[in-house]
Amino acid sequence: MKDKSKDNKYDTAAKTRRTMIGGQALMEGVMMQGASSVAMAVRAPDGGIELRTERLNKRSRVRKVPVVRGVVVFVSSLITGMSALLKSAEISTPDEETPSKSATAFAVILGVLLAVGLFIGLPLFVGWAIQKWTTFDNLAVISLIEGCTRLAIFIAYLAIVRSMKDIRRTFMYHGAEHRTINCYERSLPLTVENVQSCSTKHNRCGTTFLFFVMILAIMIYALSNWVFTLFVGYEYLFENLFFKLLIRLLLLPVIAGFSYELLRGLAMLPDNKFTNAIRAPGLALQKLSTCIPDDDMAEVAIAAFNAVLELDAAPDKKTINFYERDFQKERKKLAEKLASDPQDADWIYCELLDKSRAELSVVERVGCGIVKRAEEYAQRLLDGEPLDYILGNSDFCGVKIKVDKRVLIPRFETELLATTAVQILKDKTDAAALDLCTGSGCIAAVIAKNTAADVTAADISDDALEVAKANLNGLGVNIVKSDMFDSVQGTYDVIVSNPPYVRTGDIAGLAPQVTAQPFSALDGGEDGLSFYREIARCADEHLKPNGVLLTEIGYDQADDVCTLFKHIGKCRVIKDLDGKDRIVVCEK
Repeated sequence: MKDKSKDNKYDTAAKTRRTMIGGQALMEGVMMQGASSVAMAVRAPDGGIELRTERLNKRSRVRKVPVVRGVVVFVSSLITGMSALLKSAEISTPDEETPSKSATAFAVILGVLLAVGLFIGLPLFVGWAIQKWTTFDNLAVISLIEGCTRLAIFIAYLAIVRSMKDIRRTFMYHGAEHRTINCYERSLPLTVENVQSCSTKHNRCGTTFLFFVMILAIMIYALSNWVFTLFVGYEYLFENLFFKLLIRLLLLPVIAGFSYELLRGLAMLPDNKFTNAIRAPGLALQKLSTCIPDDDMAEVAIAAFNAVLELDAAPDKKTINFYERDFQKERKKLAEKLASDPQDADWIYCELLDKSRAELSVVERVGCGIVKRAEEYAQRLLDGEPLDYILGNSDFCGVKIKVDKRVLIPRFETELLATTAVQILKDKTDAAALDLCTGSGCIAAVIAKNTAADVTAADISDDALEVAKANLNGLGVNIVKSDMFDSVQGTYDVIVSNPPYVRTGDIAGLAPQVTAQPFSALDGGEDGLSFYREIARCADEHLKPNGVLLTEIGYDQADDVCTLFKHIGKCRVIKDLDGKDRIVVCEK
C-alpha cells in the first residue's frame, strides 16, 4: 500500500491554505498563531509547561489588500512577538526583575534604530564610500554591492548570535516550532516522536521573509536610484546621504509588503523544481536561525499548537493565562491524595476559592498558586494537623468561626448543644445566657446571632479569650475571664457549657487531629467528670427560677452527669444523629 504520509511531506499546499498557523520562538517557549487565536507555551523553572491563550481582534479589511496586508502583518507581528517574548521571560526567569513599560519601549526603539543603522545605514555607507573614493559610478552595481553587504551582515549576525548559549536555545525552540507545524501539515499525529522526525525548515519562516526583503531591496533600491537620478540628478543623489537613507526607509514598507506576498504565494504553491529553487536560499539560511530541538522543546511547541487548534475550532472556549490549571483535574488529584477523607479536598478548595461546595462543580480554571497552596494544606493534613487549623476557620451552625491551635475545634455534635439553647431562648424577651468554657466563642456567637438574649461568654484561658473576642466582635457579647463560675456575676435563663470531658488516660490514644488541639480543652480529669462536678456545685445559684442548664457529654457519661445535676432539677438526655447520648438538659 502506498504511504500517504510520505506524499504529504512534499505536497503540503492544500493543508497550508487551510491552516496558515505560524509561530515564533520565545524565551524557553513557543508562540503559535492561528486564524483567530494565539497561544504561548513556556517551560517554567519547575519543569512544567505554562500556557497562555488569547483571542485575536477581528481582522480588518486592510488585511485583504495585497502588499498592504504584508505591512500590517509585519508591524502587528513585531508588536505581538515582542509582547510574547517579554511574557515568556517572566515565566522562564521569574527571579529576574521584569523591565518597566517605559524601559521596554526604550529598548524596542533602540533596537529598531540599531537595526536600521546596521542593515540599512551601514550598507548604504559602503555604497556611498565606493562612489566617493573611487571613480566607479554604476548605480545598478553599487545597489548590488549594498544588497550583498546587507546580506553578508545578516548572515554574520545570525552566525555570531547563534554561538551565544541563550540565543542558541531560542533557535532550538525555533526548530521545535517548525517541526511541529511540519508534522501537522504532513497529517501526522502530534507526538514528540513524530515532531522530531520532521524538518526544522519551513516555507513560511521569518528568516526566509527577511531573505526576500534583502533580495527585493536590491532591485527596488536600484530602481529608486535610477528614478531619482532622472528627476533630481546624480550629483544631488550622491551628495545627500541622508536623502538616500530617507528614501530607503520610506520604501521599506513596500519591500516588506511584496516580500510577504512572495512568501505567502510560494507557501501556497505545490512543491516542484521551480518553487523549490526559489525557496532554496531562504531554507538554506534557516540553518543558521534554527537548531535541532530536544524532546522537551518539542513538547512545549506541541502544547502551544494544540491550544491554538482548540481555540480556533471552538469560538466559545475560554482563554487561559499563565499559571492556570484545569480545576476539575486538580480537584480529583487532591481527593486521591487525601484518599482516607477525599471530601477534605473540596473543603480546602472551598476556603481557597471562597465558594460553596456546590459551586466547585462549575469552576473550570484555577491559578497555579491556589493549586500549590491546596497541595501544601493537604500535606499538613496528612501530617496530622487538623483541617480547621489549616484553613483558619470552622463552619459552626452556618457561622464562620476563627480557630487556631489556641482553642478547641467546634465539633458537629456541639451544634446540637447550641441549637438546643437557641430553641429555648428564641421566644424569650430580656433573657440572659451564659456560655461557660466558651473556648472559641462558637456557642455564644450562635446564641447572639439567633436570639435577643443578653449573652456572657466565660473562660479561664487568655489564649482562648483572644480568639473568642475576634469571633464575638460586634455581637454585643460580654466576655469574662473566669475559672468556671469564680468571676461570673448574676443569674441566667440558660447556662450552656461544653466542658473538657475526655478521661486523662484516653487522650493519648485519640487521633492526631484531636491530640493536636489544646490539652486543657480536652482533659476532664481521671474520670472525665471534673468540670461537671464544678458545674453541679455552682450552677444552681446562677440559674434563674425555671432556668435551664445544658451541657455536652461523652457518649457514656449521661447517667453520671444526671446524678451530679439531680439536686438542681429534672434532667433529660438528648441523643445525637448517631444515636449516642450527647446533651444533658437540666431544668431548675
